[in-house]
Amino acid sequence: MSITLGRLARTLLLGAVLLYLAIPIVAALLYSFSGRWTSHMFPDFYTLSHWIDAFSDDRLLAALWRSVWMGLAVLLLDMLIVVPAVYWQRVRNPGIRTFTELSAAIPFVLPFVVIAFGILKVAGATVPSLLGTPWIIWLGHAAIAFPFLYWAVDGAMAAANIVRLNEAAQVCGASPWQTLRYIVVPNIGAGLAAGGMLVFATSFGEFALVQILAGARFENVSLYSLDLLSRTTSNVEKLAVLTIITFVVLFAISVCVVFANRGQLGRFLPGGRSMSGEGRS
Repeated sequence: MSITLGRLARTLLLGAVLLYLAIPIVAALLYSFSGRWTSHMFPDFYTLSHWIDAFSDDRLLAALWRSVWMGLAVLLLDMLIVVPAVYWQRVRNPGIRTFTELSAAIPFVLPFVVIAFGILKVAGATVPSLLGTPWIIWLGHAAIAFPFLYWAVDGAMAAANIVRLNEAAQVCGASPWQTLRYIVVPNIGAGLAAGGMLVFATSFGEFALVQILAGARFENVSLYSLDLLSRTTSNVEKLAVLTIITFVVLFAISVCVVFANRGQLGRFLPGGRSMSGEGRS
């Protein structure tokens, strides 16, 4: 009886959480297809005109494209920096761990607005030509997003026991580059995927750095959404369409990551390895 009640409580709790998460998405989806609202809870009729207008809006498509390619560029830069740095830290120079962990904690401690003004001040005094360009957005996003990749990669390397794998590769005569390419990266795939997903999502929806460092010269999804809100209430439906598109993009990436790793992401959660071991037994 107690087991049945426990399962019922877990089911109700899960249902409540799913409902809480689904209501905003359902509301935005409803707005994106709404034709006219009067005194009813639901629209009087539904239409595809808002979606057609959205996909024929060159400005919206340009903002969406900027967010996508910037997120991919930031992800590539962070991977090229973080993976070798964490590998070097673990197998060659553990003494720098304090510095790397402190660097990875700063974006969590300082608001992005403060970081943006700091970048603005430094860039204005040293390389003012970068201001207002995609290059400074790229570097700024990489700086605030890399902690997500760092902690995921660091945990993945600890779980894979990279130090021992590196020693085995050295015995076999592998160079550091060969070890990194053929031994380290394949064994931290789940960590790369989990951290990379967060890096892309952080860059894709980031607002403060883009607004302060570039403004309308680099209008991404967040800036375009703000402009829709500030101009007139007639843009609510288009904003709902953009919200659904953003959700679909990020949700599709999340699903691909989970399926690509075949459930391995759970190993890097607290207790994940012991739970997977119980499941096999």
